[in-house]
Amino acid sequence: MSSTFTPMAETGLSLPPADRPVLRKNRRSAPAAPFRFSAYSHLDHEDTEHRQAELFYLQKQIQSQTPMVIILEDGEQIEGCIEWYDRHTLKVRGRQRVLIFKSAIKYMYKHGENGGI
Repeated sequence: MSSTFTPMAETGLSLPPADRPVLRKNRRSAPAAPFRFSAYSHLDHEDTEHRQAELFYLQKQIQSQTPMVIILEDGEQIEGCIEWYDRHTLKVRGRQRVLIFKSAIKYMYKHGENGGI
């Protein structure tokens, strides 16, 4: 196999103008940014501090098995101990085990305290 160099002028292809930049992919380009949910990309320092306080409070209630009263946006009242949580939900063990979206919670308080707003 012999390879011969054929100038572009002989192949009938035109050369790009000298003032037009030649675009080439850089093989050592930076890696793509990690995927982020758009809903959480706007969090600032104050929101982060608020979130840390929320996580600390929930962890404390889980470890001490504190009976809680959770009032939902629709007025429903759920009593029980928080078993676990994640970014969007709480799992509460009471008469039944219930998974509650945090966005549905109006407020919550420890059972036995005055929690009325």
